[in-house]
Amino acid sequence: MSADDVLGVLALARSAGADVWIGGGWGIDALVGAETRRHRDLDLMHRHEQEPALLAALTAAGFAETLDWRPARFVLSHPDGRELDLHPLRFAADGSARQASLDPERPFDYPADAFTAGTVAGRRVPCLSAAQQVAFHQGYEPADRDRHDMAQLRRVFGIATHF
Repeated sequence: MSADDVLGVLALARSAGADVWIGGGWGIDALVGAETRRHRDLDLMHRHEQEPALLAALTAAGFAETLDWRPARFVLSHPDGRELDLHPLRFAADGSARQASLDPERPFDYPADAFTAGTVAGRRVPCLSAAQQVAFHQGYEPADRDRHDMAQLRRVFGIATHF
């Protein structure tokens, strides 16, 4: 998944009137303002109520659903190998949001300040905050890419991470 691919998917979302925020590895690279590693997919958080319009735009662009773990997440893949990991969010009046998880007793919470902006290829893009990224990188054995991503947040923001 290249920077141009990311910008293209964001343009599709905008054309559908869908609000999305980049998470995962691309979200961290957006925060630091540079592509620091190769990415196999793009994690996108989106407003649950805008999902039909977002799906219509992505389907029209050739993406097809390849994994359904709703209500927590689902994956769309393109024949050219691009992959989107989509996470539906339900927003509260205060701007915070909640994402269901596979364990209904443990949803993922997003405080209102979790939604910020970064840059991809010099363009301003919506993404998750550094604090939210750190929160999501806890509770599992990290892969090399996770260690790399947390090192980027420490380097740029001087924040503590648990690995």
